[in-house]
Amino acid sequence: MGLFQNIFGGGPSIPKEYRAEVDQLLAELMQIGRQDDFLSERPGGMFNAQCHNTRARSIGRRLNEIGGLPLMQYAHDRVRKKLGKDLTAHLEYCWSDIGKWIP
Repeated sequence: MGLFQNIFGGGPSIPKEYRAEVDQLLAELMQIGRQDDFLSERPGGMFNAQCHNTRARSIGRRLNEIGGLPLMQYAHDRVRKKLGKDLTAHLEYCWSDIGKWIP
């Protein structure tokens, strides 16, 4: 994402047929961050063996399929703006090894 988009809040170009899905995925990602977090201290339930939230990882994979790294970076930026840097750091590790994502 370019500097202009970061400053003025624009996001990556999303094909029209995916916009509603992306909006829903971003809303769900925010909800996960607020309620459950993206990481856990121990695996089990909604967290895999690496203690990553399995649904947040699924969302990351789907965002990668739709828009690749630019869309994942946009989602990351939205989480940072809405939920703060601590939860954003958790999301970074949760998404490790998805597409070209590098925490």
